[in-house]
Amino acid sequence: MGKQFEAGLKQLNDDLLRMGSTVEESIATAMKAFIERKPDLAEKIIAEDETIDHLENHIEDLCLKLLALHQPAATDLRFIIMAIKINSDLERIADLAVNIADRTVEQAGQPHLKPLIDIPRMATLAEKMVHDALDAFLRRDPQLAQDVCARDDEVDNLNDQVFRELLTYMMADPTCIPRAVALLLVARYLERIADHATNIGEEVVYMVQGKSIKHLHPPA
Repeated sequence: MGKQFEAGLKQLNDDLLRMGSTVEESIATAMKAFIERKPDLAEKIIAEDETIDHLENHIEDLCLKLLALHQPAATDLRFIIMAIKINSDLERIADLAVNIADRTVEQAGQPHLKPLIDIPRMATLAEKMVHDALDAFLRRDPQLAQDVCARDDEVDNLNDQVFRELLTYMMADPTCIPRAVALLLVARYLERIADHATNIGEEVVYMVQGKSIKHLHPPA
């Protein structure tokens, strides 16, 4: 393996971690803006999404260049294929953070329908899943990656709980529907963020062990 190829792989690894760190910050900031009703902070997340999109394009171009110029095999090929998939998952997570920010701007000036309990819990779980999925990638740790996948059910269960509770609110008082829908959407975005973290966990296992665990998540 030539030095140019080694340097390209290192750059790809570093760029993915940089994108992951940026996306983690976007989730945390978007949730802070939503919970604390800070539309100015939400606008910052919306404006910064273009930077993440540019980074996604850069990483994708680098992956294609490495494939075309060096025709890698075995572990290196798996790494580059995984990098393409993780890159896509991270960009979609960033888009979901923007969606949360959009709901914050829409709801500016209105109080939350109810005290927020389950949604902050979902956010904490989803953020931790993203962080640990990226840590598993950094450490090439398939066990941590599988642990991330196993946590997805907990986020799904909270999402279902939020839906049932807010449905009760909407049935009792139709005037609260817009605020309830905003909460439902944010819960759904967090559930999708957890799904993408699960995807990254699956991709790390594939990169390290060369096997697919999609739909085969063992208990944590």
